[in-house]
Amino acid sequence: MSPSVPLQEMIRAIRSARTQCEERGVIQRECAAIRAQFRQSDNGGRSHNLAKLLYVHMLGYPAHFGQMECVRMIASPRYSEKRVGYLGAMMLLDEKQDASLLITNSIKNDLSHSNQYVQSLALCTLACMGSAEMCRDLAPEIDRLLQSSNSYIKKKAALCAVHIVRKVQDLGELFVPAARSLLSEKNHGVLHGAVVLITQLCERNPETLKRFRKTVPDLVQIMKGLIISGYSPEHDVSGISDPFLQVRILRLLRILGRNSESASDAMNDLLAQVATNTDSTKTVGNAVLYETVLTVLDIKSESGLRVLAVNILGRFLLNSDRNIRYIAMTSLQKIVGTDHNAVQRHRGTIVDCLKDQDASVKRRALELSLALVSASNIRSMIKELLLFLSSCPPELKAQATSGIFIAAERYAPSKRWHIDTILHVLTTAGGDVRDETVPNLIHLITNASELHCYTVHKLYRALLTDISQQSLVQVACWCIGEYGDLLLKGECQETEPVQVSEDDVLDALETVLQSHMSSSATRGFALTATMKLSTRITDNVDRIRSIVSIYGSCIDVELQQRAVEYNALFKKYDHMRAAVLERMPLIEKNNSGNTNGEATRETLTETNSSKVAQEERVPPPPQQPAKQTYDLLDLLGGASEPLQQSPAAQTLPIITSSSAGGDLLDLLGGLEPTPAPVTPAPSATVYEKDGVTLTLSCEQQSDSSLAVTLTATNASQSDISGFTLQAAVPKSVQLNMNAPSRDSLPAQGAAQLTQLVMLNNPNKVNLKMRIRISYTRQGSAFQDMVQVDSLPGLGAAGHT
Repeated sequence: MSPSVPLQEMIRAIRSARTQCEERGVIQRECAAIRAQFRQSDNGGRSHNLAKLLYVHMLGYPAHFGQMECVRMIASPRYSEKRVGYLGAMMLLDEKQDASLLITNSIKNDLSHSNQYVQSLALCTLACMGSAEMCRDLAPEIDRLLQSSNSYIKKKAALCAVHIVRKVQDLGELFVPAARSLLSEKNHGVLHGAVVLITQLCERNPETLKRFRKTVPDLVQIMKGLIISGYSPEHDVSGISDPFLQVRILRLLRILGRNSESASDAMNDLLAQVATNTDSTKTVGNAVLYETVLTVLDIKSESGLRVLAVNILGRFLLNSDRNIRYIAMTSLQKIVGTDHNAVQRHRGTIVDCLKDQDASVKRRALELSLALVSASNIRSMIKELLLFLSSCPPELKAQATSGIFIAAERYAPSKRWHIDTILHVLTTAGGDVRDETVPNLIHLITNASELHCYTVHKLYRALLTDISQQSLVQVACWCIGEYGDLLLKGECQETEPVQVSEDDVLDALETVLQSHMSSSATRGFALTATMKLSTRITDNVDRIRSIVSIYGSCIDVELQQRAVEYNALFKKYDHMRAAVLERMPLIEKNNSGNTNGEATRETLTETNSSKVAQEERVPPPPQQPAKQTYDLLDLLGGASEPLQQSPAAQTLPIITSSSAGGDLLDLLGGLEPTPAPVTPAPSATVYEKDGVTLTLSCEQQSDSSLAVTLTATNASQSDISGFTLQAAVPKSVQLNMNAPSRDSLPAQGAAQLTQLVMLNNPNKVNLKMRIRISYTRQGSAFQDMVQVDSLPGLGAAGHT
């Protein structure tokens, strides 16, 4: 290929290459020829060669050797060379390149050029790649051009000023007078640039925002002119007059009216006029209406206007475009807390969106449906959500089950309805519920004494139907172990009478024990239930004894330990078996305000102990309490001689440090140690910025190990997704980060994220921690870092 071939021939040769290697060969030969011609001082085809090099750059190949040629061509007096030179500068240079500083003087000269198109080239280049230093040097020139009589130049200068304000916030005051005067222009391009510039100025300086609130009447007048103006082919888009300018003005009005009664009052009539007169059959009209709704909901608008805005979002839900439905539900989700009744009117449409084929629309509809549940509609809404749960995608089941549990616990009309709802969820999606669901349901069943017979019959039938749902099987085994006598009587008025024999119940539990689908925890529930039935039935105690003895040699250590302890109760301590296996008393939660998914660590510790062992806490028989204690300790190979007790200690509960002994001692309520008051772990807020708060709490595990809990909340008005925490410690300290509780933070502190960090400090060095915070908000990625110089409880809080 000849070095002098035109750009079109080079493109044709590159596209005709059959392999990537052949393409690289063509480009390398052409780049070598371009370099050679760049070295010639009397090169007549400079713009031609640079244009070819820019095409090579667009294909992803290195073209940095053309940077200096861009600088030389920008300084050329010929417009054709300036145009290619400025284009090359915008593509090949950025503020990090030293060569960009060389064009500052050329740009300054061209900003004063008599040709408006040369001035336009300089303005576009500065707005595209101007560094902070260039912006400071050329800002006075841009301010001068903002006052030019040429609308074409003023439009370009306004957009260039926007870039300068973004780069150097302090220069914003320079453009305030000119920006305000631009609002009197008739040219739509100039108005558009002026509105964008004022928006940037107001977002970055609260004082400037107060000054521009005086321009609200001018903006309202401009907006009214756009609405009532006749057909203009230059600005009309699908019957809407300049929708781009309308959207920009509405965004600026939203900023100016926020937290301002007077400014909001001045724009209420305009917003009502836009909301009622804009055509919603076209995408362009929907864009204007959406910005109008956002403005109405963000300012201090009238209640009637807010209802109108919610109704517009309701119409969006009926739109065939899924994108419009999605943004409508996103907006309704943000206001459901403040305008709950207005959103409730569209409940039926929102529930219908659960049937949409698009996964993102389904997710938004689920979140909004859960937010709409109240005491008045709990039955109908849960019915719809349960119907959705039976066919929802696997990735939404965990969110759906958690939301149903929370709503049911908060608004349940009766305990029976509450139990039925949770059992329905466990039957449908038992594998997707959270770990705390089982102990919470056990607590609910225990406290509903009038429903024990009904619940055990229903769970028994569910157990016979399906043993694949582990959570359901665990609760069923627990109920059968506790209330097996009620099941065998068959006298339940609330269900159809079913005659159940002892062999039938034991067969069901043995099926769970032998099933390959049963987890270790589920087998533990079934084995404990089998053991408890030994005090509730009379004819099959020997069969129970044989079932328990089989698992004394089980490969599962937890199951083996249970079986060994239960065998000891049969053989050596049969006289204690009835007391040990008594029915559970009422369970009291540590915090009555806890709900599913919101249990505190102390509550989970209490309920998980019930889940794992199901041991009973009842007072021991009054005769020989000390002797029985020694007998129990002897089961586990404890001390051979009696414990030496002082007279005072004889009246106190006995405390043992043996983990195995603790399991058996936990069976006896009279031997349970008195819990010490729980001292909350020391905590400190180490990060607080843009509504995101990070709290750090520490708990000493041993002399060298420390458990650090990171808790993050979001108090801002917008949701946060992709929230991640990364931690670094000194090299001699070992760090292990557990998985976070969630990866998103809803707005207004609706939920919090927790993450446990385990630190091992064998060398006892001064503990420091550096935490990196990353998240995405409204499509923009944010990243920040915090330095914790000393951990709470060990020293002062961290510093950012």
